[in-house]
Amino acid sequence: MTQHKYLLVQADVLPEVFGKVLQAKQLLASGEVANISAAAKQAGISRSAFYKYKDCVFDAETGRDTLTVVATLLDKTGALQTLLSGISAAGGSIMTINQSRPENGTAQVEVTVRTGTMQMSVEEMLLRLSHQPCVVEIHRGV
Repeated sequence: MTQHKYLLVQADVLPEVFGKVLQAKQLLASGEVANISAAAKQAGISRSAFYKYKDCVFDAETGRDTLTVVATLLDKTGALQTLLSGISAAGGSIMTINQSRPENGTAQVEVTVRTGTMQMSVEEMLLRLSHQPCVVEIHRGV
């Protein structure tokens, strides 16, 4: 599992695109816009810039960060429930779940998690989830 290093940086020294990505994320979270295209347009960035940075730029003051957890699970009864229970146990709030059809005994799942209420680091949660018996692979999405 890749270890991420985080920096707390004063916003006005960063390229303008980072602030605009935060603005687009806030527009989406507030419901002011219906989709990513509208949020990116209103914030003055391209959709590709939004997608490139959306999982890497967070507002340190609000603590309402989200992340995407990507897991490959064994095609067994209860595998998804076990993963979701592990996220909830870490204090994460599950926002969306997307699961592929099982192929060759496994299925890929993407779970969007709000991390502002977590009682542990994202890395600790991912490590704990990786030790679950039905989890083949798990990582932070991009």
